[in-house]
Amino acid sequence: MMQLNDIKKDTKLINEINWDMTPEEAVRLYLEWGNNWASGNYVIRSKNDVTHYFVINNWGETPQIYLLRRNSETVDEIAQFDLPDRLLDDFINSVGTHKGVYAIEGNIKSWLQEELMHQ
Repeated sequence: MMQLNDIKKDTKLINEINWDMTPEEAVRLYLEWGNNWASGNYVIRSKNDVTHYFVINNWGETPQIYLLRRNSETVDEIAQFDLPDRLLDDFINSVGTHKGVYAIEGNIKSWLQEELMHQ
């Protein structure tokens, strides 16, 4: 499994990241094909359509950032790494004790974009 530093070295992968994709939107697009016509921006036509996006997985002891690769058949965890300490408290305060998979947004999204796009 890749780490943040591995992603930094892979320009092709960085360019494939959909920064606006959320876990909810990925389910709607890739698993609920009948709903796809509604948004009009991005339509999934086959299993060859793929999206790479980040989520925060809060099911374990500590929240982890994952880079996922999703198509209509499967989702693959490509990378996993820790949130920086300075962002961890903000995230925990925002979700409380609720477990789940969350979209990256706000300070976390800004930090991650800075890390990957302005090396």
